[in-house]
Amino acid sequence: MLLHSLVGRVMTASQLLCQSGRFALKPQVVSVAHAHFSCERRDSLQPAAVAALQRRRCLNSALPWRRALSTSAARPGWYESVADSTPVHLTEQLLVTVQQTTGMPWWACVVCTTLALRTAITLPLGAYQMVIIAKVEALQVEIAELAKRLSYEVSVRGKQQGWSEKVCRHHFRRNMRRIVSELYVRDNCHPFKASLLVWVQLPMWVFLSLALRNVSLGLADSTMALQRELAVGGALWFPDLTLPDSTWIMPVSLGLVNLLIVEIFALRRIEASKFQKYVTNFIRGISLLMIPLAATVPSSMALYWLSSSCVGLGHNLLLRSPRFRRICRIPPTRSDSDTPYRDIAAAFVAKYLK
Repeated sequence: MLLHSLVGRVMTASQLLCQSGRFALKPQVVSVAHAHFSCERRDSLQPAAVAALQRRRCLNSALPWRRALSTSAARPGWYESVADSTPVHLTEQLLVTVQQTTGMPWWACVVCTTLALRTAITLPLGAYQMVIIAKVEALQVEIAELAKRLSYEVSVRGKQQGWSEKVCRHHFRRNMRRIVSELYVRDNCHPFKASLLVWVQLPMWVFLSLALRNVSLGLADSTMALQRELAVGGALWFPDLTLPDSTWIMPVSLGLVNLLIVEIFALRRIEASKFQKYVTNFIRGISLLMIPLAATVPSSMALYWLSSSCVGLGHNLLLRSPRFRRICRIPPTRSDSDTPYRDIAAAFVAKYLK
């Protein structure tokens, strides 16, 4: 929209200069929606040339606007670059293929695609994350015992060598890091592996969001037909998926579901550290910030965000099931419970309703 306004103003100023009999140099803009133009005297244009120029401008104005710029124009920002990247276009093709193959309306296509991707990709990674966390937690007892033994050995060696307290602490920390790394390698449970879910889920969320944004706003190939399909592909209070949800039902529901996920995580029986409390409060703020953000994007994006959060909530509850944890061979931890859902309900009532 900013490029359209800028080019329109330049064209208007050039026409006024031409009408006054002056010459002006015009910038050359290379775009699908704008042809080359140059300033000449109005009396030098023949009627046939004027008609051809008007037909060319009318034809170009009917084409979908593209973001192709010449090297002399301003380069697109990082957001436009990501939205026009290959992974986003492949995600657009995936959505179109699923909708055309199944014949479902677009709202059902968005929900079912979200459920399928998160179940096939993020649920196994979530189970793997729980395995890593359980192994790391099981090592804490052994690490504490080794720390006591190492502290004694360093203190004895320090007295023999005449080390200062600072030198003793340095040797203790260095040897302790080596011992902990060896334990992680032995049990194949380096904590960094627990973050694999985030490194997969976050890009998938971004690519799907931008793909739906491109399709809804007409920034993808064959966009006019897809826009018309999404305009009638909604349901209930959001019949047009290309427009924001004016009722705020989906944005508010998205914020509530995200807050529920955070609170379920915060209701663990193990006391959280100060850093974990800071992270929990930060995620609470992000959940609230998503409400006005979801109210300004097309309903297709808000529907995907809400569907993804609901599926994530279901997966978090499923991963607490003792039977499912045994199926996934997740080692038992101190926070495990035979009645996890009853414990969550009781903790929620005790914290918020009493």
